[in-house]
Amino acid sequence: MAQYFSVHPANPQTRLLKQAVTLLNQGGVLAVPTDSSYALVCHLDDKAAADHLRKVRGVDDKHHLTLLCRDLSELANYAKVDNAQFRMLKQATPGAFTFILEATKEVPRRVSHPQRKSIGLRVPEHAVLQELLALHGAPLLATTLIPIGETEPLNDPEEIRDRYEKLIAGVIDAGACTREPTTVVDCTGGGIEVVRQGLGDVALLGLS
Repeated sequence: MAQYFSVHPANPQTRLLKQAVTLLNQGGVLAVPTDSSYALVCHLDDKAAADHLRKVRGVDDKHHLTLLCRDLSELANYAKVDNAQFRMLKQATPGAFTFILEATKEVPRRVSHPQRKSIGLRVPEHAVLQELLALHGAPLLATTLIPIGETEPLNDPEEIRDRYEKLIAGVIDAGACTREPTTVVDCTGGGIEVVRQGLGDVALLGLS
């Protein structure tokens, strides 16, 4: 049965988030709020947890998973970015963007794209998730919480608990999130391409 952590959306209780971090360190998959929709997350370096996350989400190894990073200094450990890309990232983070970037050797091969050696990275702007990342002390592997066979992400933590309580280790309830996904920006093709317009405002990218 999934543990249920009801926290304040702006000032989350550290005690409860520490309990959630313990579940992550034990290999658990959690449902957590983000600045777009709810997401499934797990420890980056736990292969069994990553495999279970993919199973719950219903995706294979060709599906881009995302690394949730606390800030750009952490992101730079896992992605290769040039000066122009870094300036763009600085303008747009934290926020509702996912950037597809060339992965560094710090990213386990099993979680990067098998052909492209790329990884999706984002720096979320959500107080609860930022605190969870700080307490965890490392990025989290993530995917949008969209049920198998459906197209819309879940945003109601009580519904998530009802549907996933036997599949995941815990749910962090910080209230409802928007259903709008992140804006996805591909930076791996020698340029910058917006491949999905979502919640993130592309004007922040400095693109004409």
